[in-house]
Amino acid sequence: MQQFLQSLELKNFTAFAEARLDFAKGLNVLVGENATGKTHLLKLPYAVMAVSSSARKAANSPEAKVALNRAIASKLVGVFRPERLGRLARRRMGRVRAEVGLTFTAGALNVAFSFSTDSASEVTLKTTPTEFLEATPAFIPTRELLTLGPQFVSVYDQHYLDFEETWRDTCALLGVPLQRGPKEARVAKLLRPLGEAMGGTIVVDRPTGRFYFKEARAASGTESAIEAIAPAESPAAAALEIPLLAEGLRKLGMIAYLIANGTLLENGFLFWDEPEANLNPKLIRAVARAVVSLCDAGIQVFIATHSLFLLRELEMLEPPRNGRRYFGLELGATAAGTRVHQGDSISEIGDILSLKEEIRQADEYLTEIKPR
Repeated sequence: MQQFLQSLELKNFTAFAEARLDFAKGLNVLVGENATGKTHLLKLPYAVMAVSSSARKAANSPEAKVALNRAIASKLVGVFRPERLGRLARRRMGRVRAEVGLTFTAGALNVAFSFSTDSASEVTLKTTPTEFLEATPAFIPTRELLTLGPQFVSVYDQHYLDFEETWRDTCALLGVPLQRGPKEARVAKLLRPLGEAMGGTIVVDRPTGRFYFKEARAASGTESAIEAIAPAESPAAAALEIPLLAEGLRKLGMIAYLIANGTLLENGFLFWDEPEANLNPKLIRAVARAVVSLCDAGIQVFIATHSLFLLRELEMLEPPRNGRRYFGLELGATAAGTRVHQGDSISEIGDILSLKEEIRQADEYLTEIKPR
């Protein structure tokens, strides 16, 4: 059965005094200016869902419950990078207790927990899941990771590195072999628009795991966005080393590869922080189309943005078959924390300062700048 995240409830967590977010099964868009907590609302459910997807036994035994307590705490620290778990509790006078709850379409997956400002290595479970997620969630940070590749995982696992754990997790997914067999036709359909937007193909050197870029032949233009080469072949002669490729194209390449290896093919979850970062408007259009296509393929997508251009592109596209939901984050008074407005359209989430500034500048430009 397909699994979706229905809601996220939190109290006294980082910038949020209290909030409940009710998600669409398709596309979910978090909008707000800097420091409102957009990225935190991506990282929190991602961290908990990543723990769930990696669990291997039922959580109704005392031993498993303790392991889950510690696994969630460890993942939160790894993803958010605080000095200790309690630093994620809302900053207030005295001892504060943070509470988090995730509700899924399958109730057996539900999980709720709490921790206090003096917690260090485990959370207190209030609702313990009896089943675990089948799909592995993917988190795409603002920085591209193709240049790090799968090699980063072994370095991260063997050394103390001050990088958030989402980098490690995504690099691990970029090391998963490409999908082969009956699903290849579906993969090719999803990849074709990305290949056209990139103007070429991401090439994977199977012996080394390194990525390269091969420009599309002028006569073709319909090649897949991903290609694996045999051990006997040499990619360097016909392809460009991935660090030499523009960062915006590398970001599209990451999504293309996660589709090609099955991570984002069906029944999965994508958390994408500022997809528009380092992309020109043409590529942002490609991102918007790719996001909606992923939703239609059964992926539940969560993105955080303050790009009016991306929002308008998403609004102009046909809504995903599983619906879409918008969340507007607004800085409130110190005691109130960040307020969350939500609705099925941009008009329902209130005025977002970062969006108003873009509109104001556009109006000012059209009014005051005379064409030469």
